[in-house]
Amino acid sequence: MCRPGYGTICTGACGPGVPATGEGTADAIKSTADFAKIGRINVIPDKDQRLREIYLDPVRLAYFLGIRQTVGEGHDQFVDDMYSTPDGSAIVVSRPSFADVVSIDIVTGNLNWRFPVSGYRSDHMAVSPDGSRVAVSASTANTVHVLDIRTGQQIGSFATGDKPHENVFTHDGAYIWNMSIGEVNNDFDDPSQDWLKGDRKITVVDGATFRQVNVIDMRQRLDAFGRKDMSDAVRPVAFTPDESKMYLQVSFFNGFFGYDVATDKITRMKTLPKNPATSDDRTTYVNDSRHHGMSMNPAGTRLCIAGTMDDYATVVDRATLQEGPLVTASKPYWATISGDGKARIISGSGADQVTAIDFGTGRKIASIPVGDHPQRVRLAHLPADWNGPAIG
Repeated sequence: MCRPGYGTICTGACGPGVPATGEGTADAIKSTADFAKIGRINVIPDKDQRLREIYLDPVRLAYFLGIRQTVGEGHDQFVDDMYSTPDGSAIVVSRPSFADVVSIDIVTGNLNWRFPVSGYRSDHMAVSPDGSRVAVSASTANTVHVLDIRTGQQIGSFATGDKPHENVFTHDGAYIWNMSIGEVNNDFDDPSQDWLKGDRKITVVDGATFRQVNVIDMRQRLDAFGRKDMSDAVRPVAFTPDESKMYLQVSFFNGFFGYDVATDKITRMKTLPKNPATSDDRTTYVNDSRHHGMSMNPAGTRLCIAGTMDDYATVVDRATLQEGPLVTASKPYWATISGDGKARIISGSGADQVTAIDFGTGRKIASIPVGDHPQRVRLAHLPADWNGPAIG
């Protein structure tokens, strides 16, 4: 996935903060070295057709406008997540405002297939280690669909808690972990109103049969750790290389927790610095996120943290939990690793750029301008000579 000249990083633009008339794009940049921009793909080539369908259906229109006013912060959300196929011939994109997942041919820019999700909004995705399956959260239906990445046909699905969000395949593909975050679009954000946020839990299913094998209620684990004041809505997570430990972010918190998988206990907590300019009013946080975005280097020794509402990113030593330099970034909303594992890439959603930060020194390498409001950032396969779809 990361061999020279072939590994790239795709960043989806047109998440919250993109105007309703926005572009809906995915930018590809090099995954190492200078992180130069390679090309751009329009991920809503069927926009006019989709909008006609939506405006002719009063229920779909109500949800479409609801997404614009809530999670979209007044704007449409045309891209949330994306991955490439193993052969690099297509990218697969979840499009929340259109409540679907599509595969787009990187040469022609045309749709290969489209899968409408259950309910009215698609969200985070994950691809199996062998690249054959893609799991997508249908956030209003409390369902995860698992699709054949080549054909878009559904292989299976499973039920989750309220508002399924992040999906993670284990390294061997044997299990899928889903984190449901509950209701994030209301202002019941005071800890005393936490019960109004819905059923938030981690659902673990068999990766082949999609049968439930475990349900983890982080409320009980947080209480046992002595943090009844913390939200149990688990946001992004990062597993250690041996998958014995999981690090997780939760709503409203400027920091993260460490969870031991075998003992089923929270064992560590790290509080990261607050930005003095950040309001303590929880209702001002984007979709209940204080910090949203984390990844781990391949050696499992460093964590990359996106301090969303505090406008910085930092590298944390996993052994000591000591953070490195706070790299200024405008509302960073995701974090992933570079193709060679030496840097972390964050999406600066407030400045329309992605930034590469050295895992070793914790200092910025480069910032690259991309489309409006970059959302997810993923490693991808694209042909070495590709620079965008042909324009006919």
